Amino acid sequence: MILDAVSRWLEREVRPHVKKLDQADEYPESMVEQMKELGLFGATIPEQYGGLGLNATTYAKVIGKIASVWMSLTGVINSHLIMSACVQRIGTDAQKEKFLAKFASGEIRGGLALTEPDAGTDLQAIRTSAKKDGDSYVINGTKMWITNGIHGSCFALLVKTDSTIEPRHKGMSMFLVEKGPGFEASRKLKKLGYNGVDSAELVFDNFRVSGDNLLGGEEGKGLQTALSGLELGRINIAARGCGLAEAALMDSLRYAQQRETMGKPIAQHQAIQLKLGEMSTRVRAAKLLTYDAAKIYDSGQRCDMEAGMAKYFASEAAVTNSMEAMRIHGGNSYSKEYNVERYFRDAPLMCIGEGTNEIQLMIIAKQMLERHPV
Repeated sequence: MILDAVSRWLEREVRPHVKKLDQADEYPESMVEQMKELGLFGATIPEQYGGLGLNATTYAKVIGKIASVWMSLTGVINSHLIMSACVQRIGTDAQKEKFLAKFASGEIRGGLALTEPDAGTDLQAIRTSAKKDGDSYVINGTKMWITNGIHGSCFALLVKTDSTIEPRHKGMSMFLVEKGPGFEASRKLKKLGYNGVDSAELVFDNFRVSGDNLLGGEEGKGLQTALSGLELGRINIAARGCGLAEAALMDSLRYAQQRETMGKPIAQHQAIQLKLGEMSTRVRAAKLLTYDAAKIYDSGQRCDMEAGMAKYFASEAAVTNSMEAMRIHGGNSYSKEYNVERYFRDAPLMCIGEGTNEIQLMIIAKQMLERHPV
């Protein structure tokens, strides 16, 4: 029922407006309000807090459907739900009661604030600091490339509470921070693709936050919290890759049957059939890997390797399928009248976001070595 409702909404309210909003890099205000009504901001939040309580497998299918129409919309809920997952996993009872219902309804929207100008994949290199001052903390620093940074109001913020301790991760903590004096989104960042959704720089200048907002109520848990949230984030990215790869395939299937050369549709040329065959196989394999990772996540088991495999393969499938769609569409692929140029711009983000694919391969290799020692 949820998948059917999302599909109807996408066809009725989203698809007709994607080109205009994407090309203008315009925030989809009305669509975000409709996503609230559909309950998507509470997709994975338990029903006891007003969420839909979807398992990761159903959530991945929802994300795949949305991404196949406009990938940017998935970013609006992904970062928000990673923040929610962090609260669900280690938040205190008081933090869950205060935030989760408002997260689920979309009354409070936001995301995850990890990346900094000089720290991306190496999260232990962050410099944003939180110094304890009585019952509160004073935060200074800058975060970069934060999804929902402009339109969001609350963020799960990774900071250094102790820059001297070794190993470094023991000095890292996470806070739930709401915008206020000393905390602003300084600018919206312009991007190659992933238009519409806001990616911003966040600046903290002597921003004061209550100690009650220290996630889990204890310092030193920040990195582990962030990494646990990224398991769901990587399943989301994998699902986005599936959606983009499938969209490129379906557009190519239609175009190849309509476009004619040498007296017949190009779908009848062997060279095009080879591309369509490979594209179809990538989509199916990407979905199977994604649903496998989601199933393990739902079981409560550690799934960083499986999520990494899914994220790596599905994102690369999206990039390759978008390029093959460009080749199948020929000169028309460079026209803004066709969707494939947008797929081509959007797909590379999937290989970078939520941990680069190179890092995913290292995670996979290390896990395999641990599981199969000689």
